[in-house]
Amino acid sequence: MVRLVIDTNVFVAGLRSGGGASRAVLRRVLDGRYQPLFGNALWQEYCDLLGRDVWGTATTAREREQVLAALAQRGRWVTIYYGWRPNLPDEADNHLVELALAGGAAGIVTHNLRDLGRGELVFGQLRVLTPAQCLEEWL
Repeated sequence: MVRLVIDTNVFVAGLRSGGGASRAVLRRVLDGRYQPLFGNALWQEYCDLLGRDVWGTATTAREREQVLAALAQRGRWVTIYYGWRPNLPDEADNHLVELALAGGAAGIVTHNLRDLGRGELVFGQLRVLTPAQCLEEWL
C-alpha cells in the first residue's frame, strides 16, 4: 500500500466533480490501494473545509462527512516530532512536507505543485505529484 499525504485541494476537487483524477485518488484510498497520512494540521484543514461554501452540488454535506470518515478509517495518524522550517515559500504548506517525512510517505498529492515543489530542502525519494501523476505512478 502506498502511503500518501493528500492535500485538501485534492479532497475538495474529488468531491466537487463526478470524475477526474482527484476523485480516482480518493477511490483508491477507499479501495485500500493508497493509505492517507493525517496529522493535526492537515486534519484540522479537512474539518474546517466541511463547513465552508466551496462544494457546489455534486455532494451533500452528509456525503462529504461520510467520505472523510471513510478516509480516516483507511488512514494512519502520524505525530510530527521535528519541523523542517523554513522550507517552502508558503509557510502554511510546510506541515505537508513534515507529515510526509514523519510518516514515510512516498509522495504528496496536490494541485499546488508550484509552491510545494519549490522547497529549499530536498528530501530524497519524497515526490510531489498532481492526482493524475499519482495515478500514473502508482496504479
